[in-house]
Amino acid sequence: MQALQMNIKHTSKELVKVDMPVTDSVKQPMGFLHGGASVALAETAASIGGMQHIDEKTQAVVGMEINCNHLKAKKDGILTAKASPIHLGKTSMVWNIEIEDEKKQLIAISRCTLGIINL
Repeated sequence: MQALQMNIKHTSKELVKVDMPVTDSVKQPMGFLHGGASVALAETAASIGGMQHIDEKTQAVVGMEINCNHLKAKKDGILTAKASPIHLGKTSMVWNIEIEDEKKQLIAISRCTLGIINL
């Protein structure tokens, strides 16, 4: 999170918001936001959300699968990932993540499956 300058803005069991600036460190060679940075932002928001539903002393959440549709290119600005749960099971969770820019334009959508493991 620190390397990509991500900041947690809101955390609850129903919604997590994480911001990330579009800087040179998250751009691909043509100067646009790298899709991998969007995916990292999405999985971070989902994982923080997943942690709200487990006992962190005895369990952890791990990414099992993630997909991401990149809908709009960005060269600058601030992105906000908004993660909300779709499914909360005993051994897995599925989270929906929408990534918007500072103008509330939808930049990417993602779905992330988290596994719940015992420590």
